[in-house]
Amino acid sequence: MGGRGVGVLFGFAIGAGVAVQGRINGALGARLGDGVAAAAISFGTGLVALVIAFGCSPALRRGLGEVRRAVALGGLRPWQLLGGLCGAFFVASQGLTIASIGVTAFTVAVVAGQLLSSLLVDRLGLAPNGRTAITPGRVVAAGLAIGGVLLSAGGKSIPAPAATGIPDVPALLVVLPALAGIGLAWQQAVNGRVGAVGGPFAATLINFAVGLVALLAVTLAAAGLPDRFPTEPWLYLGGLIGVAFIALAAVAVGLIGVLLLGLTSVAGQLVAAVALDAAEGKLAPATALSCLIVLIAVFVASRTGR
Repeated sequence: MGGRGVGVLFGFAIGAGVAVQGRINGALGARLGDGVAAAAISFGTGLVALVIAFGCSPALRRGLGEVRRAVALGGLRPWQLLGGLCGAFFVASQGLTIASIGVTAFTVAVVAGQLLSSLLVDRLGLAPNGRTAITPGRVVAAGLAIGGVLLSAGGKSIPAPAATGIPDVPALLVVLPALAGIGLAWQQAVNGRVGAVGGPFAATLINFAVGLVALLAVTLAAAGLPDRFPTEPWLYLGGLIGVAFIALAAVAVGLIGVLLLGLTSVAGQLVAAVALDAAEGKLAPATALSCLIVLIAVFVASRTGR
């Protein structure tokens, strides 16, 4: 299997990991009554695991030293180390908007922002694989994937906020998750640049450190840290899963580019959702069909990108 095939497999694994992590962090957020605090805990546990790994591995520390040298010499720009801010913004936008616009509208807006932004990010050559032209096939692939996610939504309605008195607030709030999706594409590109210099785990450590600082600032500025924490160990596995898929993304983006990485990760999320829903006995035909449509989009993008 060539590098492109490995990148596609990594993309699917990333999407499946995101789906599982979302369920875990969602359960933790429900127990804490604070989704942003749950994300901060997830980032924190992931960062602790990474710090332990770096403390035990001279090779990993050398990679971090390569990143420092690249920044000092101008090979990396300081702003390319800030990909974790996009992850923090994504989580914060969940807490700010989902109660008003619903999970469905949030997901569709994120995917649309991510895939449309991926076309531009690839065109500008921000990822380590270089420039990729915006072709009709790639635009069709992005459109198919967005349509598949819309189909997965199943026409669910968007609840309006109860007390704002402003009828168009839900439409305005959709802008935040769309911006979060745009940020995810940029995050994958710059993390890939850092990973190309210092290795995927150096990129992951920097991503988690930057994201944790941002999330702690939001948490402390809002309600503060929770005073009680659940005791079930599985609720704290989200950070470890995040470490795995951020590291995989830092490798995969250099092999297949940002658009195809976004498409395969969306497909992986849908495949995992289909499997989880089937295991729970509540699989909807629309979800299965949407998964097929996104898989077709992956095929189209992989053929036109050659």
